[in-house]
Amino acid sequence: MDSDVRHRRKIATAAGLAAAVEWYDYFIFGVAAALVFGRQFYPADDPVAGVLASFATFAVGFAARPIGGIIAGQLGDKRGRKPMLVAALVIIDLSTTAIGLLPTYQSIGILAPILLVLLRVLQGLAVGARSGAGRCCWRRSTRRRESVGSKAVSSSSVSLLESCWRIPCSCSRFR
Repeated sequence: MDSDVRHRRKIATAAGLAAAVEWYDYFIFGVAAALVFGRQFYPADDPVAGVLASFATFAVGFAARPIGGIIAGQLGDKRGRKPMLVAALVIIDLSTTAIGLLPTYQSIGILAPILLVLLRVLQGLAVGARSGAGRCCWRRSTRRRESVGSKAVSSSSVSLLESCWRIPCSCSRFR
C-alpha cells in the first residue's frame, strides 16, 4: 500500500474520530440538559425554568461555533491549521472535563450556572475551531482540491438547513 494512501487514511480516521467524539459530547450534554442540569445547576424553585435554562446553555455552545471557526481561521492563517486543530481538541477535552467536575448550584450558588455557560461558550468556540481546522487539514492532505469529507459535511449542513423550516411551522400549530 502506498504511504500517501496510508497517510490519507490516517488523517481521515483521525478526522472521523474527532467528529464522533465532538457529536458524542453534544449528545451527552443534550441528554444531561434535559434530565439532570436543570436540577443540578439552576435554582430548584421552578423545575421548568431550570430545564429551559439548561437548554439555553446547550444552545449557547452551538451559537459560539461560528465565532470559533472565524477566530481559528484567522489564527490558523498566521500560525498554521494543525496547531489550531490540536489546541481546539485540547480545549474541547478540558472544557468537557471541567463541566463534569463543576460543583452544583447547591454548592456554589449562582457561580455554578455562570461557569457552566462560560464552559459551554469555550467548548462551542473550540468545536467551531476544530471543524474548520480539521476540514482544512483533511482537504490539504488529499491530492484533489475537493474531498469526500468536505462534500459529506456540506451536504449534511444543507440537509439540516433544509429541514429547519419545519420547526416554526410545527410550532405554529400550537397557537
